[in-house]
Amino acid sequence: MLELALLILGAYFLGSVPFGLLVGKLKGIDVRSAGSGNIGATNVGRLLGKRYFWLVFALDAAKGAAPMLLGHFLVRNLPESSLKYVPWPLVGFAALLGHVFPIYLRFKGGKGVATALGVMLGVWPYYTITAIPAVSLFIGVFAVSRYISLSSVVGALIFPVILLATGWVFGWRLLEFRWPLVAFSVLIGLLIIWRHRANIARLRAGTEPRFGAKSASPAAGVRAGDAESAE
Repeated sequence: MLELALLILGAYFLGSVPFGLLVGKLKGIDVRSAGSGNIGATNVGRLLGKRYFWLVFALDAAKGAAPMLLGHFLVRNLPESSLKYVPWPLVGFAALLGHVFPIYLRFKGGKGVATALGVMLGVWPYYTITAIPAVSLFIGVFAVSRYISLSSVVGALIFPVILLATGWVFGWRLLEFRWPLVAFSVLIGLLIIWRHRANIARLRAGTEPRFGAKSASPAAGVRAGDAESAE
């Protein structure tokens, strides 16, 4: 339990590493004062191009997946009970909180989609298998709409439902001693939706930018960042 506690703390500090900001700095741009002002992969992609979007996305996903793999190593020999399935996803949730509320940036971070995906991939087999249809739905919504925010919100909403359906197919008994996995999937989804509340408002107003649209200028980005100050 001490090792798990240390891993949870370490996962938060790892999740707090602002890869989007660091990549932007290496390219001479402070992403906090350009584009939307967000440190996540989407804003980096708008400012620097799709190659850097995928770079930051992969790094943010890795800081969610790495602690989960270590957590699996620590809990794999614990007896099958609900206590086994609380600390494991809690490690991933700590990494996600680190990304959303990074201690290094005065708790002003990204929206958590890439890090959440890393967490999902690290919880084998329950979240990992469920992530396949969830990601497929994300890609489908994005292909039609070109809105990453809309795809993220839809994915966050549907993941717990797909988890329950997949668990029923594979006989995982998720509503018995594995119920913490369902609870954390709902919690992660609610956090992602809450972080996208400004995007949801812009989607409703028809002012949300589609992926691939370049930000006009750093000055325009500062104004956009002000509008997204809560993100």
